[in-house]
Amino acid sequence: MAQRAFWKGYLKLSLVTCRVAMTPATSEREKVRFHTLNRATGNRIVSRYVDEVSGTPVSEDDETRGYQTGDDSYVLVEDEELDDVALETTRTIDIESFVARDSIGWVYLDKPHYLVPDDEVGAEAFAVIRSAMEETKTAALSRLVMYRRERGVMLEPRGRGLILWTLRYGDEVRHFDGAPEAEEAPYKATLTLVKKLISERTQAFEPAMVHDPVQEGLIDLIASKRKKRPAKKAAKPAAEEPTGGNVVSIMDALRRSLSTEKGKRK
Repeated sequence: MAQRAFWKGYLKLSLVTCRVAMTPATSEREKVRFHTLNRATGNRIVSRYVDEVSGTPVSEDDETRGYQTGDDSYVLVEDEELDDVALETTRTIDIESFVARDSIGWVYLDKPHYLVPDDEVGAEAFAVIRSAMEETKTAALSRLVMYRRERGVMLEPRGRGLILWTLRYGDEVRHFDGAPEAEEAPYKATLTLVKKLISERTQAFEPAMVHDPVQEGLIDLIASKRKKRPAKKAAKPAAEEPTGGNVVSIMDALRRSLSTEKGKRK
């Protein structure tokens, strides 16, 4: 069953425009979620906003946004004022520029979405834009109002559609220098064993490789409580205590690892 589009609008490149539909590429709908209950009555607990000083409940009509400027001072901002600041990018993905796809670091990528043509009339224009980006190995940059705020977005070709990524802003990305450089280059023999171990463990990726054991445990726990039976406890493999060591211990550990890998294959 095809997923229903949560956004519909237009993809625009200069004078070329086509209707498009967007759906999230990921979902957390299947995750187990809990409600907060009153243990005594079993009823759900309702959250309410109260005045911090007086402790009295505040009605929805009296709620407003405020930006803190001091210990006890705020600048109030109304919804209408926020609407005046927002840009007109709610229904059109107007491509502003193109960049080399590999020039955008993974850390800037936020949430992925599938973008496809929404009617047959615009399918050809959509396909031409997608194919041209694919052949030139470029990604398109634009801006769009999503999740109640304007965001920078990047579009890249994927199969017969486009992937639209929301992008993190520059001030949201922290600089990373990586690990300190080793004082000595890796020993050739050690490096050879690690590469051999990588080769032994290399296989084709499958979604099952990133399954959620906690989710499975929660489902079993809920099912067991409904049937009034004990829940199965997740088996925890005995972990060996890691120890620091020299090159000799590393070599020994790698040799044992490779022997284990060969044993598994047999």
